[in-house]
Amino acid sequence: MTNAQKWVISALCIFLLLLFIEIKTKKEEQPVPQMPGQISQQQTTTSNDADGLTLINQNGCTSCHGSDLNGSAVAPALTSIKQYWTRDKLINYLRNPSSYSGDPRFDVYRSKYNAIMPAFNNIDVKELGKIADYLLTR
Repeated sequence: MTNAQKWVISALCIFLLLLFIEIKTKKEEQPVPQMPGQISQQQTTTSNDADGLTLINQNGCTSCHGSDLNGSAVAPALTSIKQYWTRDKLINYLRNPSSYSGDPRFDVYRSKYNAIMPAFNNIDVKELGKIADYLLTR
């Protein structure tokens, strides 16, 4: 066996040893805390098949609108909203709530609730559609 072959075998053994050590000592990644309205990469990949209620919970809607979405001291109820919204308008509202600031209904909300609806423009439109579909059937 030549010296070059010995060096190649040595380098390969060291590589395999380091790979084995990395695999044995690798820790699971800790999730990064998320603000309401933000979704993590993990949620993005797992929520593709999620239903509207799951997406609502994942995106923090219940932290302001209540666990049952019947409203709270911070935000209004998300029940019986079909009388005010179509699916497309609700999706557009979720993406950019500030664009609806001229609506008189929101003047009442601003005076009653001391919170601002966050924009969910970082969420895929298909997922916003699932959220809208769920809310419009409540």
